[in-house]
Amino acid sequence: MKKPHRLTLISAGAVLSLGLAACGSSAKTTSTPSQGAGYGAATTTVVNSSAHKGGTLIYVNSQDWDSPDPGNTYYGWSWDFARLYSRTLVTYSAVPGTAGEKLVPDLATSLGQVSNSGLTWTYHLRQGVKLEDGETVTSQMIKYAIERSSAYTPGAGKPAVLPLGPTYWSVFLKDPTYPSAYYDKTPGKMGLTGISTPDPSTIVFNLTKPMAEFDYLATLAQTAPVPEAKDTGTSYLKHPLSSGPYMFQGNYTPGKGMTLVKNPNWDPSTDPVRKQLVDKIVVTVSVPATDEDNRLLSGQADLDISGRGVSPSDSARVLLNSKNKASADDVLDGFYIYTALNTKVAPFNNIHCREAVLYAADHAELQTAYGGSYGGDISTQALPPQVGGYIPGYDPYGFAAHPHGDLTAAKQQLALCGQPNGFSTTIATRNASDDPKENAGAVALQAELAKVGIHADLYQYPAAQIGSVVGTPDFVHSHHLGLMMYGWGPDWPAGFGFLNAIVNGAAITPAGNSNLEELNDPAINSELNNVMAINSISGRSQVYSQIDRQVMQDAVFLPIVNLKSLLYRNPRLSNVFYNAALLMYDYSQIGLK
Repeated sequence: MKKPHRLTLISAGAVLSLGLAACGSSAKTTSTPSQGAGYGAATTTVVNSSAHKGGTLIYVNSQDWDSPDPGNTYYGWSWDFARLYSRTLVTYSAVPGTAGEKLVPDLATSLGQVSNSGLTWTYHLRQGVKLEDGETVTSQMIKYAIERSSAYTPGAGKPAVLPLGPTYWSVFLKDPTYPSAYYDKTPGKMGLTGISTPDPSTIVFNLTKPMAEFDYLATLAQTAPVPEAKDTGTSYLKHPLSSGPYMFQGNYTPGKGMTLVKNPNWDPSTDPVRKQLVDKIVVTVSVPATDEDNRLLSGQADLDISGRGVSPSDSARVLLNSKNKASADDVLDGFYIYTALNTKVAPFNNIHCREAVLYAADHAELQTAYGGSYGGDISTQALPPQVGGYIPGYDPYGFAAHPHGDLTAAKQQLALCGQPNGFSTTIATRNASDDPKENAGAVALQAELAKVGIHADLYQYPAAQIGSVVGTPDFVHSHHLGLMMYGWGPDWPAGFGFLNAIVNGAAITPAGNSNLEELNDPAINSELNNVMAINSISGRSQVYSQIDRQVMQDAVFLPIVNLKSLLYRNPRLSNVFYNAALLMYDYSQIGLK
């Protein structure tokens, strides 16, 4: 998930209960609610548990959506927020902390039924689920939703219509060359042979190879139903048809926001996960970060939906004020912040030039840019500690021993790459109004590289353009974006859900690309292509550790921090808790006291 992805605070035991669950139940889960607030309370309990209905929630965001279309979005907070208006085959339990990583059926009656040596996964749909216009949800709508999404890209010479979301379906389903629904000439645009719909309440996925964690794919927003007759293509983002408790009032306006109101055709008896408490949810985007914090702390807004937390400059207003601190949670949120070094942009096609950057970086200063110890823990490898395969103590470049950088080693690498006096490059970063932490990190890195003669200009862009800027290789090459500030969270709580989209050569796409370094290492590709045939979680974790080491040996990541977010929740909110699968507060539950 792009970062802001997408996911995990996971233990081996928790993974074991999830990874191979092919026939789970829809039993309700419970949690122990807190009776009030308190610093960190929402990380383990439900703050202000209440069934009170009515009122309006006010959400703000310094960024804008990549897209609110469930089939064309890759922001973690967008996936979380989309649960209010879109339902998927499977979802995560609506409970606090790591217990929220438990998979539960959503549109489906159970988790997937696996057969045919792991090559066939079958889901049966709940009866009585309707869209906002009263039309009954069918398996054909879910198949079409996947066909239209970025799961598939057309052949040469045809542009991808919806390029922004993940591409796992084409990796595992039969018919990987399916051109997407928008170029499908079959009746009803149902030409994808990897998915069959034997009846309106049954959907069957036929794979080319085993995928031990397929139920996680069924959680993706791309499985939210879309009727083919009502799909408006690139305009669908203005008003996606709701299958959840809320629907769009009018249209989403890019750069401004949206308003959600109650969906009258949502039936709570068919939805064991969500709540429909407030009357309205108003979201304003493109709010300057400083103004966003002011609105939150003054009570004019309820939550920052990006889940990035208050800016470092305003953290003291929370932590040094007892009233504000009681409404805050500092969470190690599973997002991994790093700089991608593009292997196709000179001189970073030379590994020694890449290693020079890794040694020159001042990790203490970079941590400060992200909020110091409250903003994140210094990272030393290619995996965050919550993901299986993380190697405790692994620090191949000695970041712990040299927190302010190793300039001698950096200069040695510059000599080895034929640039003893340094070179020029460009750092891409979201602009300061959209992402002040990332922007501050880029400024800090720029100053650090200058100490060894590496001159780095800054290329700043709006967050909403991430897919067309750093996510488009042609743009990266033409603008010489050698270094790109980035962040990632697992698409689901396991190593494959973290690694595949950002280091697999097969994941490189012409638009909406997440493998920013354009790494195409045959050893890594092979390990990722085969790991889902390993049934044991420990066996898969060993593979992820091998990939971790190889990514660092390739010197394509400059690890920065394992991100923490200092989240602030308006004291008037009810049912607030942090879900470790979503990496932020669960927006599907929140109401007002």
